Amino acid sequence: MLDALRQPLENGRITIHRAAGTASFPARFQLVLASNPCPCGHYGSSDEECTCSPNARRRYLARMSGPLLDRVDIRLTVRRLGIAAIRSAAHRAPDRSSRVLRARVETARAIAAERLRGTDWTRNADVSGSWLRSGAHRLGPRSIAPLDRALERGAITMRGYDRTLRLAWTLADLDASTSPDVDHVGRALFLRRGIAS
Repeated sequence: MLDALRQPLENGRITIHRAAGTASFPARFQLVLASNPCPCGHYGSSDEECTCSPNARRRYLARMSGPLLDRVDIRLTVRRLGIAAIRSAAHRAPDRSSRVLRARVETARAIAAERLRGTDWTRNADVSGSWLRSGAHRLGPRSIAPLDRALERGAITMRGYDRTLRLAWTLADLDASTSPDVDHVGRALFLRRGIAS
C-alpha cells in the first residue's frame, strides 16, 4: 500500500488503469511519516532496554521500501527527550513561535515564486531536476561538491540528488540568500539522512 504512493510523490498525479480505460487525477500532497526505531520502540533509548533482535529491527525498518524512502526529502531520527531537555527548550526558543515561523515560510515562498516567475512552477518542490542542474540556476562546483561526492559514493541516487538540490534552494530561500552555497547543500544532505539530537 505504501509503495502505491510512489507515483503521486514523483509527479503529483495518480493514474488508475481499468479495463474500460485510464483516468488520471491530481494528487499533490505533503507526506509525513513517523516510525519507532524498532517493534518495541525502545532501541537507542537511554532509560529503556530494547528487547528486539537485530533481525527484528531490520525487518521492521524494511517495511518501507528504498524507492519510497528515496522520494522522501527530509528524513531525521529524533531522539527521545527527557523532562530537562523539554524545560530548557521552552526557555531558549522564543523566535520559534508558529507566527514567526509562518512569516519566515511565507517570505521564502515569495522569494521562490519570484525566482520561478515565467516558468511553470511556483515552488521549489515542483521544479525539475534538469532545470536546476543546467542554465542560470546551476550551482557552482564548490557549492555542489558535497552533493557530487555523495552521488559518486552511492550515498544518494540521481532522484535523491535532484531532491537535495530542491531542498538546498528552499534552505537558501529561508535564509534570504540569492542561491544555495556549500552550507545550504550540506544542510540539505544532512536533512536527507541526518540525526537530530
